[in-house]
Amino acid sequence: MVNKHYPAQFKADAVALYRSRPGATIAQIADDLGVNRETLRTWLRADDQRRGGTVDAVGAENAVRTGQGP
Repeated sequence: MVNKHYPAQFKADAVALYRSRPGATIAQIADDLGVNRETLRTWLRADDQRRGGTVDAVGAENAVRTGQGP
């Protein structure tokens, strides 16, 4: 498998796109962008940490979006 390197702006745009669509899941956004789902999830976790959030915030946010969370 080849590791792909994405520009920082692409990563930031992908994270912003996910956060701007409350009904969308990580899987949907990743598939739309043609990136691996775990790759997008990693970018979201890194953004959460950068913002001072918790690593678990991505999982909780995705669970709420899909109706499986609190």
